[in-house]
Amino acid sequence: MKIIIKIPDVNVSEDELKILLAIKLLEEGIVSLGKAAEIAEYSTKAFSEILLHRGVPPIRYENIDLKKELENA
Repeated sequence: MKIIIKIPDVNVSEDELKILLAIKLLEEGIVSLGKAAEIAEYSTKAFSEILLHRGVPPIRYENIDLKKELENA
């Protein structure tokens, strides 16, 4: 899918906008890490590194039952 969005003149590159959109969609749980990387036009590994550099965890753990996971480990 291709979407064209008209954005007022801002001092942000198109590449940066793609990254910001991908991060927000990932944080909201709308897309997976792989899909977010695809939106930002990076490999999953490279996008994960971008996330870590920006202080955004690439994996969300809040829905995981840690006690159960440790029992199964």
